[in-house]
Amino acid sequence: MQWTSLALALGLAVQDAAAASSHGLMARQFAQAAMMRFQCSQLVFDRIDPLVQPGVTPATHMHQIVGGDSFNVSMTPVNYDPSTKSSCTTCDFSEDFSNYWTANLYFKAKNGTFKRVKQMVNLGLQGREGVTVYYIPPYDGKTKVTAFPKGFRMLVGDAGLRTKTGQQKQLCHRCFSNMKQDPFGGAPCTGADTFDLPKTQCGGGIRTTITFPTCWNGKDVDSPNHKDHVAYPSSGSFESTGPCPASHPVRLPQLMYEVMWDTTEFNDKSMWPSDGSQPFVYSMGDGTGYGQHGDYVFGWKDGVLQKALDARCSGNTCSGQLKTQTAAVSTKCATRQSVRENVGDQWITELPGGLPVTYK
Repeated sequence: MQWTSLALALGLAVQDAAAASSHGLMARQFAQAAMMRFQCSQLVFDRIDPLVQPGVTPATHMHQIVGGDSFNVSMTPVNYDPSTKSSCTTCDFSEDFSNYWTANLYFKAKNGTFKRVKQMVNLGLQGREGVTVYYIPPYDGKTKVTAFPKGFRMLVGDAGLRTKTGQQKQLCHRCFSNMKQDPFGGAPCTGADTFDLPKTQCGGGIRTTITFPTCWNGKDVDSPNHKDHVAYPSSGSFESTGPCPASHPVRLPQLMYEVMWDTTEFNDKSMWPSDGSQPFVYSMGDGTGYGQHGDYVFGWKDGVLQKALDARCSGNTCSGQLKTQTAAVSTKCATRQSVRENVGDQWITELPGGLPVTYK
């Protein structure tokens, strides 16, 4: 099943009505940006988290992980280099051994059982489930952008958050009414997008967008909370624009995850709560959606990402600059669970780890 790509849809929106909207300029700029956009298929579902709970097995909640197969519970900060530890990657670019991970989404049925919500692969891409990854340089084509250095890692979002207050920028959900998926209508977190999970049935599924800061302090590849060494620009709508604060003067590429949740399996209203409330929950027991988050450990081969950014590569190919691999190769890359447990591909009586569902 195919999903309309963000870049294509934004281009269509610009041609139609975006120019007349308050988001018109932003949509035009974003649609014209040199975006690296590629598939990273599923590597493993596992209840470990080398950033937030290093060395802890099992960690509190389940994640979906994509990228290099050296992912493990103890990826020592600064010194751990996935590009030298991994033997394969689930990403389209064969020299990208980075790891990207997010929480899983589950459907909670009226009878209290849970089932994992699968993901779809975006239009123009191939693979199995996973995450669409974007690296976006400033769209003015002039601003110098610096690739993430070796050992770099960061986190956006807060797994314990249950209210909008305190949420970082640009973590949002888009509810699709049907499978056509044309009316994107603008850059991420615009229009009818919501920071919490949609409260109505989405006939065509739900898109989660997770957008990372683009300003770096220029010295630390990590920080105790995995956030303080980076910052969002001091102004600008979409975060690849606007000046960086003086404390974080180095411009990074815009890293963004796009997760396409295929909720169509659960469109039978008889399965939903009797009161009509939305039944989707994230794997940390979050029934609001405010707790969605994204983790990143850089793992590109030496100099490759900088070369791609300088060449303003777009899409999931970059002739002469980047090496790619087919989906037949990338989907063979996998690793075993550190915590052997049922991830919920069939109905389960509780979330992995036995977490209760909370709404505040």
